[in-house]
Amino acid sequence: MALLGASPRLAEPELDVLGKKRNTGPTMQLSVNNAVNGRKAPVLPQTLAQLREGESGTLDRLELPEDVARRLMELGFLPGHVIVPARSAPGGEPRVYQVDGSEVALRRETAKRLILRQSSQAPTRSQKP
Repeated sequence: MALLGASPRLAEPELDVLGKKRNTGPTMQLSVNNAVNGRKAPVLPQTLAQLREGESGTLDRLELPEDVARRLMELGFLPGHVIVPARSAPGGEPRVYQVDGSEVALRRETAKRLILRQSSQAPTRSQKP
């Protein structure tokens, strides 16, 4: 049933200034609240590579091939041990880590696969003698 005087009209897509079809679908906006009880929540490092010099972290697990993980465990990188990043080469790699009374240099790619235990406290800074 058509109305008199009305011409059939096809729906035209909305176009932006450049003549491209405009996205007119629903959108969602996401906001993140970093505050806990009105304070900024500290961002805890999740991997050994994210620790800054002097911070300490407790090793939770090694996500490495078995032979590499075994060798690192022989050097003292055992779950539950505290690891402290020390100095690094001028280019940033490798970095020296203090663990179990020893100093061991690791590449960043290896350090990214050593996962730290999450605690409710912010990382502590070690005291330099």
